[in-house]
Amino acid sequence: MKLRLGCDLDGTIADMEGALQREAEQLFGSDVRLRPKGGQHLEAPPDAEASTDESPAEPPARGKSLTSRQLRRLWAHVATIENFWTTLTEIEPGSVARLAELRTTQDVEIVFLTQRPATAGETTQLQSQRWLAAHGFDLPSVCVLGGSRGKAVAALHIDVVFDDRPENCLDVIGESRARPILVWRDPVELVPPGAARLGIDTVFSIDEALRVLARAD
Repeated sequence: MKLRLGCDLDGTIADMEGALQREAEQLFGSDVRLRPKGGQHLEAPPDAEASTDESPAEPPARGKSLTSRQLRRLWAHVATIENFWTTLTEIEPGSVARLAELRTTQDVEIVFLTQRPATAGETTQLQSQRWLAAHGFDLPSVCVLGGSRGKAVAALHIDVVFDDRPENCLDVIGESRARPILVWRDPVELVPPGAARLGIDTVFSIDEALRVLARAD
């Protein structure tokens, strides 16, 4: 039976924070941070849908991370950028092509999972598919989620999940039979305590995740 891999996009293979940082600097100036070191990752608009209020947000203090209101302002700005999701770079150059090779040589089925919000231009799914194809993954399967990551993984009969967010990994454990692999992008000392005890493998690159996957297969 073929192994089915679910792979998250932003923070796992696509550098969303780099793109958001660029847009935040345009809005608020160069001396700005998206989040404090080790703080919550930015996968979707914080707490609520991005505000459409175009009134100026108060600039952040020098060297400080953005407030919730400023983050909403940032996401509202991103929503106006045509095909924003096609502009991201790979976190690890060549990692998407490595996944494509895995699909071909190891007969692994891969589904890309994301909760990206809509932006101007093409649909989120089509933008994501174009981005993956441009980086070497032909005819990608992209599932844009609006609810539980774990329930979607269960419904898609996925066996292993690559994800950069601990809460998503916990959701996968609680709602499916899949094995989560946490692709951690922050310093090693900030790895959530207890991840291993909960059955979450932690790796620090896609290469390392693929080695764990090979052992699991």
